[in-house]
Amino acid sequence: MKPILYSSIMLFAGLITTLAVSQTNKSSATSDSIRITELNQYWKEVSRSVREGDFEAYTATYHQDAVCVFTTGKNKRASPITIQLAQWKKDFVDTKAGKTRNNVEFRLSQRIGDSISAHESGIFYFTSYDKDGKVISSGAVHFESLLVKRNGVWLAMMEYQKTRATQTEWDALK
Repeated sequence: MKPILYSSIMLFAGLITTLAVSQTNKSSATSDSIRITELNQYWKEVSRSVREGDFEAYTATYHQDAVCVFTTGKNKRASPITIQLAQWKKDFVDTKAGKTRNNVEFRLSQRIGDSISAHESGIFYFTSYDKDGKVISSGAVHFESLLVKRNGVWLAMMEYQKTRATQTEWDALK
């Protein structure tokens, strides 16, 4: 009788553990799904603000203490977002005025995080056109972004533009 009771208790404990792990995995999957959906909206908003020349909206996608890191060119550097935004503002003003047209698209290769923090890696493709539609500049760049969620809003804490990406690498992330 004791072996049957012991086996029953062990079986019951195993089922409870399995159910608990299953619920934890479902909760984690749901949490990941919510985070990814929210961050997809974040990247859409970054793209929209660049496309429309909406400097205020673009600025609002960064935490006030964010840092940008650039290692794509000869002059590798890091700088506060306040300095970068000041340098980029003219491009937004020109886009809004119709002097240029800019577009940025993101493709992500790795998405790690929880409900209030995220690290996203991928490639962005930026293209700038003059008022006649001639390409001024374009290119794909490997990037990483570190984000936090504050008061229900995702904000970039770090933007790291790593290296140039090839068309093949860009196409592989479709």
